[in-house]
Amino acid sequence: MQRIRLRYTKRGRLRFTSHRDFQRAFERALRRAEVPMAYSAGFTPHPKVSYANAAPTGTGSEAEYLEIALTEHRDPDELRELLDESLPGGLDITDAVEVRTSGLADRLTASVWELRLDGVDVEDASKAVSAFLAAETVEVQRKTKNGMRTFDARAAVADLQALHPQSDRSGDGPCAILRLVVRHVTPAVRPDDVLSGLQAVTDLAPPVPAAVTRLAQGLFHEESGTVTDPLAPDREAVPAALPTAAGAAVATAPQGPAA
Repeated sequence: MQRIRLRYTKRGRLRFTSHRDFQRAFERALRRAEVPMAYSAGFTPHPKVSYANAAPTGTGSEAEYLEIALTEHRDPDELRELLDESLPGGLDITDAVEVRTSGLADRLTASVWELRLDGVDVEDASKAVSAFLAAETVEVQRKTKNGMRTFDARAAVADLQALHPQSDRSGDGPCAILRLVVRHVTPAVRPDDVLSGLQAVTDLAPPVPAAVTRLAQGLFHEESGTVTDPLAPDREAVPAALPTAAGAAVATAPQGPAA
């Protein structure tokens, strides 16, 4: 059995697809691309697909990850192209590597998010960011399936910056970009929780909903404060050596009588 890890995106209007919507679209893509999938046992077999830490519905992402199991060997790059062609635009397969290490989920310890706040001055956003980072705790509330829950949104935030938009859109009104690094903790702290925290400390309230995009997720490096590529260990690992035809022949050749 061969296992392949894939990186995919949710862009544009496809950011509003739920995780279940993506699962259905991806399984259709597997069938269209005629991928030799391995299936689970039981009365209702399912293709062996493992999803890792999917982004919330309504948020875009450049860094979603999943793993598939195959019954036949396939070249990861060719497989990526076939699957990408079989998915709708916006759900794009951007990387594929053969699994050579364990623990992909263990390497997803933090995410880098970008929040576009239209109608908010960068100066106001900077003041809110400073007040948020200076606070020891910032309690926010979120409605869960078990009712309202109160938790600290500050402890999970490793970095938070207010930036000017890269593109010049003069005449469109003020706009601030928040760049946010959040550790994956329990309970999970989402970008909208951080926005609630900014409002709690300084009354910062964007006039329109923020456009949220996950730029990266991976292992958080404490010293540099960066988030590393979770597929890099698989890409850099040395593949297991396969026996050559000559070696196999030598191994299977009958031995002559000893001299």
